[in-house]
Amino acid sequence: MTCIDTHVHFWKYDRKRDGWMDDMKVLQQDYIPQTIESTLRRNDVDGCVAVQADQSEIETRFLCELAKTHPFIKGVVGWVDLRADNVEERLQHFSEYTAIKGYRHIVQGEPNDFLLRKDFQRGVKALKAFNYTYDILIYHYQLKPALEFVSLFPDQPMVIDHCAKPDIRHKEIDEWARLMREIARHPNTYCKLSGLFTEANWKAWSAGDFYPYLDVVFEAFGTGRLMFGSDWPVILVSGMYVQWKSLLEKYMENYGEEDREKVFGGNAIQFYHL
Repeated sequence: MTCIDTHVHFWKYDRKRDGWMDDMKVLQQDYIPQTIESTLRRNDVDGCVAVQADQSEIETRFLCELAKTHPFIKGVVGWVDLRADNVEERLQHFSEYTAIKGYRHIVQGEPNDFLLRKDFQRGVKALKAFNYTYDILIYHYQLKPALEFVSLFPDQPMVIDHCAKPDIRHKEIDEWARLMREIARHPNTYCKLSGLFTEANWKAWSAGDFYPYLDVVFEAFGTGRLMFGSDWPVILVSGMYVQWKSLLEKYMENYGEEDREKVFGGNAIQFYHL
């Protein structure tokens, strides 16, 4: 079985740029490919997708350069300004970097109507011509506009990062579950099984805290549209890499081998054209 981690970040820590890490001391250092390579090996992970953490073209080039020199980085989800008037030109420029498989914007930090803005939608529409995917990074309370957004692009491959960050800490589930089921009705939309440790009580969670949320996405998306991801190194705020992968393996222990292969690698290879 080929195992792909669909959500890994790399950075050289910059205190001014990386202000979002202010209350997460463990993240305030360099995280580069050499830092995770042995972790991937120990956990039988064959490769990963590097996802942007900073909204700059410099970040996109940085990740592409890492992919050139570290073969286990199988693809890059980069950033360009999808609102820019010259977005097609920038996508054309970056199309020379074969590592790039898709793009992402940190919508979780934007106003709730951001996904419905015409300039942004024009940029997302431009992705299709280059065969790029789009990663949707939102909080659970941004799911309503995300649902409308997804419905506007039926032919654009999209993936919900971190299951749309449900409020596991306070055990809020009903509205999130309803909207996730609605989004899952759009067959072009996938979901990443990632980022949930940091939505629970940091380092005070139990495996059972996550099962109701996993039940919802497994029922809604099926094993054909779910992808394993770690959200490393952000996961380290609340747990260890091996804990998340083991939790998912335990959750899927009664699934067949074919289903496990899809979730832990096959879907990622297909979605991101790895």
